[in-house]
Amino acid sequence: MMIQMNAIDYVNSKYVRELASKKMREDGRDALSYREIRVAKGLIKNAEGSAQVDLGATRVMAGVKMVLESPMEDTPDVGNLIVSAELLPLASPDFESGPPSPESIELARVVDRGIRAAECIDLGSLLVEEGKAWSVYLDLYILNYDGNLFDSGMLAAMSALKDAKVPAYSNGKAVMSERVAPLKLNNVVSSCTFVKIGDTLLLDPTGNEERAADARMTIETDGKVIRAMQKGLSGSFSRQEISDIIGAAFGKHDELKAHIDKG
Repeated sequence: MMIQMNAIDYVNSKYVRELASKKMREDGRDALSYREIRVAKGLIKNAEGSAQVDLGATRVMAGVKMVLESPMEDTPDVGNLIVSAELLPLASPDFESGPPSPESIELARVVDRGIRAAECIDLGSLLVEEGKAWSVYLDLYILNYDGNLFDSGMLAAMSALKDAKVPAYSNGKAVMSERVAPLKLNNVVSSCTFVKIGDTLLLDPTGNEERAADARMTIETDGKVIRAMQKGLSGSFSRQEISDIIGAAFGKHDELKAHIDKG
């Protein structure tokens, strides 16, 4: 997630880099700890599922809408998943209204990739009859930005999917006013994002830490295997650093899954 840097950001970044060189962070966390995570589900009554996630000061809302559509021609026996993300201008001075930004497209694709690769949604269960299947539209809205949109976005997305109920289907039509069963999920995937500042690796970067970072790596896992990875920024990681990051991501999966399952 590439955010523009002004003079104040430059001063903050210099301070953050000095702290990192001493193995310290602005908020006092250790290198591999998350900020406080809060999850609230079912906040949007007109959605089939919804969740709000606060990761420190970063806030993301996710909504699930289900639409009865024709399956894709190359996958006639399953439903569809469509993920989008919007970086609302109210969330940060760096976000602008208009067409999707590269950052919002990257966020949506990273979340989509992890969910698909982990086969979280049972797409086959979305087929209602030949030529008709549910499409799951998963929309992410960034309400406040203070770093780490990948992990907060995945937490919100998976929590909203956990909250989702499938509308009724009767006489060849969708009955959107009735929700008859939970959306069938096969798996839960979590996302862990690390930044490298100098020689220091930090989990769950704040906005200031993202601006100061040399490199970024996101690991998405279901606790058993790596489902997706995303490298960002121009810096590099050593083989040992990547191994350490992967190990830490696996170690955090149960903690993140507990937040997703809650409620």
